[in-house]
Amino acid sequence: MIQYDEIRYSLNDRKPQLEELRVSLALDAAAQEVEQLQAQAQAPDFWDDPENSQKILQKIKQLQDKIARYEKLVSLYEDTLTLIEMADDEGDESLLPEVKASYKQFCSDLESQRLETLLSEEYDANSAMISFHAGAGGTEAQDWTQMLFRMYNHWAVSKGYKWTVLEYLDGEDAGLKSATVSVEGENAYGYLKSENGIHRLVRVSPFDASGRRQTSFAAIEIMPQITDDTEIEIRPEDLKVDTYRSSGAGGQHVNKTESAIRITHIPSGVVVACQTQRSQHQNREYAMQMLRAKLAEIKAQQHLEKIEDIKGVQMKIEWGSQIRSYVFMPYTLVKDHRTGCETGNIQAVMDGDIDAFITAYLTANATGNWEKQ
Repeated sequence: MIQYDEIRYSLNDRKPQLEELRVSLALDAAAQEVEQLQAQAQAPDFWDDPENSQKILQKIKQLQDKIARYEKLVSLYEDTLTLIEMADDEGDESLLPEVKASYKQFCSDLESQRLETLLSEEYDANSAMISFHAGAGGTEAQDWTQMLFRMYNHWAVSKGYKWTVLEYLDGEDAGLKSATVSVEGENAYGYLKSENGIHRLVRVSPFDASGRRQTSFAAIEIMPQITDDTEIEIRPEDLKVDTYRSSGAGGQHVNKTESAIRITHIPSGVVVACQTQRSQHQNREYAMQMLRAKLAEIKAQQHLEKIEDIKGVQMKIEWGSQIRSYVFMPYTLVKDHRTGCETGNIQAVMDGDIDAFITAYLTANATGNWEKQ
């Protein structure tokens, strides 16, 4: 049957990509490393250093998961081919939907694993934090910032990541002024780092009775979550800690106690805050995670050797500095100005379908093939 033949040919065309992926993932080296680490885990004194032991066990699991994902992909490839052969031999058209679904799943998983090979920078495997900041423009900019908050929430949920709101400041009339969230899961930072920058919206404002077209800006800041305190050493004497009453939703407890925490890193001027947890201790813990994440990102951006050299980073939330534009009127278009990647399906993007932009960024970052501005 012609349809089965077409899928078979497409699968055969992708076989070299499957073999190249095995080489890119360095699976033979990964298998050897698993054996070496497992040998260490069998040593009598393995648990003498519990912290190091946990790191070794975590590394073993990561490597085993990587190997297992590839083996599952190979099995899916072979099973799809077998299903095609069986259906074609028997002339069974009823299996065509199953064959198409299996082929689609294989292509999706192949692309996902190929994308992972581009995640090679220091913090790429870490969880991430996202900070949202509305630009000038009042309600219009704050509404746009909330739209982006929803977009990234939908993306994170679709990937199975854990989304936790750490700080949220409502807009004056609608939307939000600023927020910080935690996105927990493997490679969250590696994928989301492409979103760091200024996002521009063009639309007819729902808040303008005259129906005029408006341009709004919001800043998205992506930071890696640092799980090991020794990676980012922060001296207590460099911190200014303030407590205050939380505002907004959260119940009576939030408004009656000074549980919110604001921490200023004096040498760099970096300020973080957390108010969403019920206890001051929890808010302080999250705030310190946010501070380490922000300092790690600035340190990487400025190519610095130590935290003491950080001078701070200020993003200008204005025209000319945007990384991506979202146009709702007079046409629909989302375009990334760094890679040239674009789509007219703006509603899908606002519902969290941003993988094309992430893929284009990671590919350009790996090859140096950036769009000329």
